Amino acid sequence: MAELLLIGIAQLATPRAGPQRGAAMREITVLKGAALLIRDGRIAWVGPERDAPAAARVRDLGGRAVTPALVDPHTHAVWAGDRLADFEARAAGVGYETLLARGGGIRSTVRATAEARVEALVTLARPRLRALRGSGAATVEVKSGYGLTPEAELRSLRAIRALRAAFELRPTLLVHVPPTEGREAYLQGVCEVLIPEVAREGLAEAVDVFCEREAFSVEESRALLTAAQRAGLKVKLHADQFHALGGVELACELGALSVDHLEASGPAQIAALAASETVATLLPGVTLHLGLPAAPGRELIDAGACVAVGTDLNPGSSPLFSAQLALALAVRLNRLTPAEALTACTVNAAHALGLADRGALAPGQRADLLVLEGPAWLELPYTLGRNPVREVYTALTP
Repeated sequence: MAELLLIGIAQLATPRAGPQRGAAMREITVLKGAALLIRDGRIAWVGPERDAPAAARVRDLGGRAVTPALVDPHTHAVWAGDRLADFEARAAGVGYETLLARGGGIRSTVRATAEARVEALVTLARPRLRALRGSGAATVEVKSGYGLTPEAELRSLRAIRALRAAFELRPTLLVHVPPTEGREAYLQGVCEVLIPEVAREGLAEAVDVFCEREAFSVEESRALLTAAQRAGLKVKLHADQFHALGGVELACELGALSVDHLEASGPAQIAALAASETVATLLPGVTLHLGLPAAPGRELIDAGACVAVGTDLNPGSSPLFSAQLALALAVRLNRLTPAEALTACTVNAAHALGLADRGALAPGQRADLLVLEGPAWLELPYTLGRNPVREVYTALTP
């Protein structure tokens, strides 16, 4: 039996286990002078150090703070090529439509990714995932979506499968952008061939669709997500990044795990999310990188929604390699309190992936936790430009 007792914890900060909504997102426990017992990869006991049980192994953390490990519920960490020319052009005032006409934008990433072999995609993604883990993310969702053709999408998902040997990844098939020609045939192929094949091979746990004017309509998104549900896969949606077209309402109607972006969401979408079980996932890296209005995090929480935060790590709109920085940006840009941001990046982010066994430091939960550099847990949302995470424990660490 693997057993480890952590003592010397100046502050242990944790939300309650399970998804938290509205004002409950602020109700975290901060225990001073704490200890935590890990047994066989699970948390067995948490409490004051003076009451700690005996253990086979003991480690003194030297007066540092401990929090749950973070969960990143939205990344596109598998891609080839880069978008550096786009970045330079956009900084000079070139619009996105012009970049697309020049062959840039997401189409350039699609071309480069479609040409890459599985081994190359794995090699490119590995350091990105190491960076996310080093920033505190013990669990990371990774989407396909840059392959466009069924063959290229399957290669991306197989790369994610190969990476799961070294990282705790949750794979998602993303139906990202339509082809420039043959749209109807493409949709039929995704619904009737690609999604069933992904389900048969167990290559993804969920299907995501980008519902936007330059991507898929609400009705096209409905057809894709309904096909996913028929195949036994969970569903989620990119929606309201630029326009509120009805994607949020569709996600809530279908019982989607999450609906992500929400920069263009207004009162109707906020009310729909507050009345649903669907998680509202904020992506502040996009706001920072593209200069978009921030998603209404404060309003969503005040309305009673369940809110999560992710990096949206991708080459075009959010080259954000730090889950800790996403948490910190949610405080600055989406107006979450530090406690709400911690909850959004732990138990609520786990819930956005359909996971109930992580995100809180409580008996029975996976032993995924962070040891910070200093004694105060508030260093996690406070710090910019320096990583406050000293160590990332996962269920396999002891």
